[in-house]
Amino acid sequence: MSVTAPDPAPALAPPSAAPARAGRTRTAARRRRLAACGALMTPFFALLVTVFLIPVGTAVYLSFFSADEPGLGFGPERTVFVGLRGYLAVLTDPTFLGGLATVALYCLVYIPAMVAGALALALLLDSGVVRLRAWAQLGLFLPHAVPGIIAALIWLYLYTPGISPVIELFARADITIDFLGLHTVIPSIVNIALWSNLGYNMVIFYAALQAVPREVLEASVVDGAGPVRTALQVKTPLIRASIVMVAMFTLIWALQLFTEPVLLSQSSPMINSRFSPSMYIYDAAFTRNNYGLAAAASVILLLCTIALSYAVTRWTSRADAPEEPR
Repeated sequence: MSVTAPDPAPALAPPSAAPARAGRTRTAARRRRLAACGALMTPFFALLVTVFLIPVGTAVYLSFFSADEPGLGFGPERTVFVGLRGYLAVLTDPTFLGGLATVALYCLVYIPAMVAGALALALLLDSGVVRLRAWAQLGLFLPHAVPGIIAALIWLYLYTPGISPVIELFARADITIDFLGLHTVIPSIVNIALWSNLGYNMVIFYAALQAVPREVLEASVVDGAGPVRTALQVKTPLIRASIVMVAMFTLIWALQLFTEPVLLSQSSPMINSRFSPSMYIYDAAFTRNNYGLAAAASVILLLCTIALSYAVTRWTSRADAPEEPR
């Protein structure tokens, strides 16, 4: 009879093997997450580099150069390095400074009207007073679906004397109005922008209002707050982040004012070819063929936009920060 030797006992793993395996597992999981994040962010960074960083870098490079024609204009044109001379020429040009003042006035009128109007419409829809709410939202949003150049052409027709039915209707009531006059051209441009973008921002505010907890609204009603007080003192502060976002993006778009004044300039002597900074850049590049000057003006406009956006962000962050106890 044969006796089978017992199997040897399995060797015990050293105590440090389990933590080492767990560490490798965590490292592998972290690498997979980083790879997934990289794959998802790659299209964003590709677009950022393609449509923003490369154009900005090209504009900065071109702003330091200018075309020069030696020999009293009879020699071959050559590109020469001029340093900051282009920026100095832009900042000392009265037409560019006048365009900045025009855009500043436009922003002072347009941004409060846009934010207040969109917020008022959103609060009205959220209150339940308006019937057929979905149809009201659609009707207010539809103008935003119209391309900006088409909207400007429609309003150009309504603003132009001799063909405008609106001006003819006012004339029958012995009211003379010039929508493209010295004191009315800015409000007329603001009206076009409001008509195009009011519904879009209203949808943003309305979506934010839908996320407000109903318990808070019910508590305000129990405390005796009426509809107006609830809207102004309860709902509006709760969607402050959306209000700031809309105001900042409206500011950025307002600083790039171009399409509306370009089309209205066909019927108004009050709008010249350098009415706004964007029109100044277009005129410098494609009318005067001075690409260095246009690039310098573009960089200055970009810096103004970044500075104002940063100021708005800092101001809102400081307002949101809790006060330190004394």
